[in-house]
Amino acid sequence: MSFSNRFLDELRNRTSLVDLVGRKVNLHRRGREHTGLCPFHKEKTPSFTVNEEKGFFHCFGCGQHGDAISFVIETENLTFPEAVERLANHAGMEVPRSTPEEEQREKRRGSLLDAVAAATKWYQQRLHGPEGKIALNYFKNRGLDSETIRDFRLGYAPPLRRNEPSRLAADLRKEGFEDATLLEVGLLTAPDDGRAPYDFFRNRVMFPIADQRDQVIAFGGRILNKGEPKYLNSRDTPLFDKRRTLYNYARARQTNHDQREVIVAEGYMDVIALSRGGFPAAVAPLGTAVTDEQIEALWKLAEEPVFCFDGDNAGQRAAKRAAERALPLLKPGKSIRFAFLPEGQDPDSLI
Repeated sequence: MSFSNRFLDELRNRTSLVDLVGRKVNLHRRGREHTGLCPFHKEKTPSFTVNEEKGFFHCFGCGQHGDAISFVIETENLTFPEAVERLANHAGMEVPRSTPEEEQREKRRGSLLDAVAAATKWYQQRLHGPEGKIALNYFKNRGLDSETIRDFRLGYAPPLRRNEPSRLAADLRKEGFEDATLLEVGLLTAPDDGRAPYDFFRNRVMFPIADQRDQVIAFGGRILNKGEPKYLNSRDTPLFDKRRTLYNYARARQTNHDQREVIVAEGYMDVIALSRGGFPAAVAPLGTAVTDEQIEALWKLAEEPVFCFDGDNAGQRAAKRAAERALPLLKPGKSIRFAFLPEGQDPDSLI
């Protein structure tokens, strides 16, 4: 039996490794890790560590190393499918059976990721081309240097030319991508009157949104001229679920080794400003109120994530909603904190 990478990633994300190992090992918190006596060999001094953030255990005595699935395999003498099924049942997840259809869906997901990656590169090229000067100036006027623009994979979606429904699709077709694929991942939108699909993002600076494996799955775009909405996010797609996604989550997890802290801000530029200002473990929800799924994801980064919204009435209302959302979810060692900014300030302007 085989399982998709997407399912296994979700299973690992929903499984607390500390709780799992703690059923068999008496663990003690030490910095960002938990330690205890190794269950795989006899020892008197603890050399066994569990790193919840990175999702693995390691014994410096016998060298045993693995994740939640391998821990169940080794300690309960189960096969890989049996261990997956046991963890999935505990996490309340339905185990997908490996079928030709499932394999086809996984292959299709890879094709969709390839299309979004190609679009990311296309937007980056437009930003650094002649027509991207207005967008590049916007980023530079916001204080971003070339390294930051590259690291966050920022780009530019130019306006459409007359009688040209999609500049993006015209170029991506040359790379073998079909319009149906670009529609499926939200790069194109189809009008109701039967006209040709056109670019979903137009005349906007582009912020790629990545999943927990740092693969781009969607975009956020800020309009450069007057118009509404000011910010536009990709619609939900087979790759992208707003409720489960946080902007910059993968980078925050990678850099959150020592401090075990994470700051939750409102917008893309706030996150980038925090990162440049010495707080790389910063994330943002995607234009909606914080969800249960996002709070659970935050607790994998820090026991008390800090919510730091804008210093205005809207920011205070957002903080109140986050508190109300988190209250039923609180548990020992899992809470949230708030940092309130001066009136009229946001993390970007404050830094």
